[in-house]
Amino acid sequence: MMNREDCWELWRKIAREEIRPSAQENFCVLRSSSDTGTEQQTNDAFSDKWGAYEESSEKEVWYQMQKDWYLRLYGFATEDDFADFLQSKKVIFDAGCGLGYKAAWFASLAPESLVVGIDYSEAVGIAAKNYPTQTNLLFAQGDIASTPFSEGSIDYVSCDQVIMHTQHPDETFRELVRVTNPNGGEFACYFYAKKALPRELLDDHFRSACTNMSKEELWDMSNQVTVLGKNLSDLSVSIEVPDIPALEIKGGTYDLQRFIYWNFLKCFWNEDLGEETSIVTNYDWYSPSNARRYSEQEVRGLIDRNGLAIRHFHHEEACHSGRFFKHSPQSK
Repeated sequence: MMNREDCWELWRKIAREEIRPSAQENFCVLRSSSDTGTEQQTNDAFSDKWGAYEESSEKEVWYQMQKDWYLRLYGFATEDDFADFLQSKKVIFDAGCGLGYKAAWFASLAPESLVVGIDYSEAVGIAAKNYPTQTNLLFAQGDIASTPFSEGSIDYVSCDQVIMHTQHPDETFRELVRVTNPNGGEFACYFYAKKALPRELLDDHFRSACTNMSKEELWDMSNQVTVLGKNLSDLSVSIEVPDIPALEIKGGTYDLQRFIYWNFLKCFWNEDLGEETSIVTNYDWYSPSNARRYSEQEVRGLIDRNGLAIRHFHHEEACHSGRFFKHSPQSK
């Protein structure tokens, strides 16, 4: 495994600004706050979310589910396949790392690679404290829309379930493309998918209203919509729904809770993940001011405009995701 001194030295070599570790030797602060109100509110929301979830007894189940989902989202058949991929990458960047469990996963799968996790929220400080012994893993608090890395210096950029929460997602995407190595580097990114029209309209209105609520009120509401989701799920009722093109509602047989969830109101409930995780998932949706959604056409347009080719593309009801690379004879 790379030692920490070599990791800092490598980061300095690929940095476009001075990097100084803090007293905590696997952590540094690049920037800790935003001058933009909605962006700072989003940062605060995620600091609050991750700070609360750090104490959850359910988090390890959630982490494993997220790892399994990550493999499907980005086209890796098994964890061993993903490990082989990561081990071919010298520098790996987890853009928007939160509590750092995916960055730590990357670091364990590729012990001779440098893994850097950056997040704007205070969760990244918790991440650094949670993973002090993985010497090839470094964390920083900072803005992934303005990274400290030189152009083309990162061999694998992972921005999973994050980019839509940045102030200007398309500009953040462009920045992450900038730092991706044109010679064999890849950029993995996840985008919220647009839902049916009633859900989109309510999400926008509700998100605006939520900015006037206190953290305590948001947590209370998240608990309430979780109870709603559970009660609907417990009914075990299936309904037949016709196609309603004007509302962008797809016809078919739906569980009642899922029909309401996908088309009208996010009221997440998952029995296997548990109550705490379900509440946090609802809080995650309603508390941040920034949460852009994309159509598949918009995602593909963004990829094209940034001169990328598609290695793998995935779509499901919740999201679009994929791995992309720069057009270059050496990257094929």
